[in-house]
Amino acid sequence: MNRKKVIKVLSILICLIVLATIVAYFIYEPHKPWLAFYIACCGGVLTVNLIIVIIFVRKNFKDKSRR
Repeated sequence: MNRKKVIKVLSILICLIVLATIVAYFIYEPHKPWLAFYIACCGGVLTVNLIIVIIFVRKNFKDKSRR
């Protein structure tokens, strides 16, 4: 796998997690606001972690196909 594919997969995962977090927040918010807040925080932490992974992949990933 090259760097662009890894970054693309991670970006798609970030989009899916953000979308799922937003949907889950609005589903749970009327009935259980504390659970909605918890889900939003978990989605935010996952998103931040994946953004950090993208930064490290851009900085340190070496393509084997460039040799």
